[in-house]
Amino acid sequence: MTKNIVAVHDISCVGRCSSTVALPIISAYGIECRLLPTALLSTHTGGFTNFTYLDLTDEMRNIIQAWQELKLHMDGIYSGFMASAEQIDVLKDLIDIYKDTENLAIIDPVMADHGELYSVFDMHFVEKMGELLPYADVLLPNITEACLLTGTPYQEGVQSEAFIEMLIEKLQARGAKNVVLTGVMLDEKYIGAAAARSTGQIDYVLAEKLPGAYHGTGDIFGSVLSAELINGKTLAAATREAVDFVVKSIKNTPKSADKRYGVEFEQTLKSKRKQGQ
Repeated sequence: MTKNIVAVHDISCVGRCSSTVALPIISAYGIECRLLPTALLSTHTGGFTNFTYLDLTDEMRNIIQAWQELKLHMDGIYSGFMASAEQIDVLKDLIDIYKDTENLAIIDPVMADHGELYSVFDMHFVEKMGELLPYADVLLPNITEACLLTGTPYQEGVQSEAFIEMLIEKLQARGAKNVVLTGVMLDEKYIGAAAARSTGQIDYVLAEKLPGAYHGTGDIFGSVLSAELINGKTLAAATREAVDFVVKSIKNTPKSADKRYGVEFEQTLKSKRKQGQ
């Protein structure tokens, strides 16, 4: 029977992120992608102006209630952008209903990057996001989000292994089981992730640092990682697949492309199909 993941993300209709990334990537890895949308936007908010926005908190509750009549089983719950602190409680309810000893709750605490909290959020939202850590079988923060969740001063640029491992220890002390910390840069030439298992083992998975900043790569990373974990890959192997996929997608994107529209991950999926993977 085909396994499934419910992706709890917004729908940004243009811009290659969130659900428009999760749905094709997870499906391409042979997993049914179910959706619980948090908001509907004409475009994502990074660099676009005059976008439309519809909060779907009430509809999230209606969808979950309708699902309960279907007696569904979820192999994975993969969350991203939460439109409000209230939606974090809705996500907790979803996990309470569908979590069992066999499936995975994979939580990306989307709220900040490059040392700054996104303008739509405040510290109350950060505190509320912290309530999700004990629910996370796998937590996927970037460096900024990890610092906010642990009350640690942000360090720009290259990090030491001691700093990375301190952040991971603090996140696990707050209840996160496994942690995949992204944006890890131990020197100027390489960037990637630190995959930390609940047993204490940490694997550094790095790749060549490419110039430029691209929107939506975190959602691509999380979608590949989630699919590979549900397919039975180890945390380290799934992290390697996700890092390599992002790098290939960036390389497949013309340097002249408008970065607001994300990277051409479709070409990476196309090449994988040709290779029979």
